[in-house]
Amino acid sequence: MATFSRLEVALQMQQNGIIPVFYHPDHDTCYQVIKACFQGGLRVFEFTNRGDYAHEVFEKVNKKLKEEIPELILGAGSIIEAATASLYIQLGANFIVSPVLKEDMAVTCNRRKILWSPGCGTLTEISRAEELGAEIVKIFPGAQVGGPDFVKAIKGPMPWTSIMPTGGVEPTKESLSAWFKAGVTCVGMGSQLITKEIIRNKSFTQLTDKVKATIQILNEIRQPNS
Repeated sequence: MATFSRLEVALQMQQNGIIPVFYHPDHDTCYQVIKACFQGGLRVFEFTNRGDYAHEVFEKVNKKLKEEIPELILGAGSIIEAATASLYIQLGANFIVSPVLKEDMAVTCNRRKILWSPGCGTLTEISRAEELGAEIVKIFPGAQVGGPDFVKAIKGPMPWTSIMPTGGVEPTKESLSAWFKAGVTCVGMGSQLITKEIIRNKSFTQLTDKVKATIQILNEIRQPNS
């Protein structure tokens, strides 16, 4: 059962601005990465459903987080059908992210009042997702569907739309400025933030420092006169 309501999740996503996206088959590595991001200042984390027995890794990590870092909002991503969404909701996922728009997933998540963020690549898909109750719509793959220019085009006729691009977002001032000035609500960030080198060397303190630096960049961008 989710610990946080979908309204709490949506507000925290907007406030954080950056949603780390990560998976590793070793549950302790996942926990250490999430902990490092939390210590860096992020409160929302997307565990991606990849690899065999990924749900078992999620279960172990989420149980430990509830005991040791109860403020952390953990959700599940790369979910492509309602059955898998139900599985992760049963394991305590606070939100569900999908690379695709599947209407039966909306029914599953809305029934349990779980935030659902479907992947969209057209204005029509975004509009349909919002009709189905999606508070924050995922744009995926972000760079390939048109990048910040695509977001600007969407926000013209639909300024109320909350957009979270994943794919093509980098932890740099140039990249974050382009996306947030285009009008995104938050961004998903995977290997650009949580690099292979950090994981290989278990440099979790380095990850915390990198998260802090990225948040500082974003805070500067969000200043009214920036």
